[in-house]
Amino acid sequence: MNKIKFLLWDLDGTVNDFLATENYAIKKGFARMGFGSCTDEMVARYSKINVSYWEKLEKGEMSKPEILVGRFRDFFAEYGIPTEHAPIFNENYQKDLGDNLVFIDGALEVLRKINESGKFRQFVVTNGLVANQKRKLEGPELKPIFEYAFISDEVGFEKPDIRFFEKVFEKIGPVEKEQVLIIGDSLTSDIRGGNNAGIKTCWFNPKGKVNDKNVHVDYEISSLYQLLEII
Repeated sequence: MNKIKFLLWDLDGTVNDFLATENYAIKKGFARMGFGSCTDEMVARYSKINVSYWEKLEKGEMSKPEILVGRFRDFFAEYGIPTEHAPIFNENYQKDLGDNLVFIDGALEVLRKINESGKFRQFVVTNGLVANQKRKLEGPELKPIFEYAFISDEVGFEKPDIRFFEKVFEKIGPVEKEQVLIIGDSLTSDIRGGNNAGIKTCWFNPKGKVNDKNVHVDYEISSLYQLLEII
């Protein structure tokens, strides 16, 4: 018998189509600051830089303020844009991210079905910033669904740090580890975090990536609808 009662949802890349919101926010920032045209290829390059910076954060090699500005400094340097614009660009970028929620296919329907069943408690666990995540979560679509959002800025630790999850358990407890499932697209933060916390993991992997991060995956899904079969 399935004992899962608590669902911990990553937000960006799992519920929200982060690549779509990222594309929107970068291009809006370029237009706002008069940097000229920003192509999809440029956004893709930024995205790779961004991922590398967040991985450094997960490993404890950089602080969040360092990655937020550093990624744009690197990106701007490659395209001849003055790097001193990075701090203000990032500030506006955070607001633009929060204003543009794009649901992954099936995400809202699945979340609502789970919520309507009355069998589970649903929470958000995210390394994103308060500045943009709360704007998404306070909207009419998601506000009725999640009982609480654990945002790393407020928690004081980042996924996959066990201390992040200890704070989660303190808030939602008492809880037995086998009752908890984390659903996320990142092997290095969501799945490794789940491993560190001793809870079940569900890897949302729509692009069929290879698990090359030495982490244990309990369930792997390519569509969020498949989660309904698991729980």
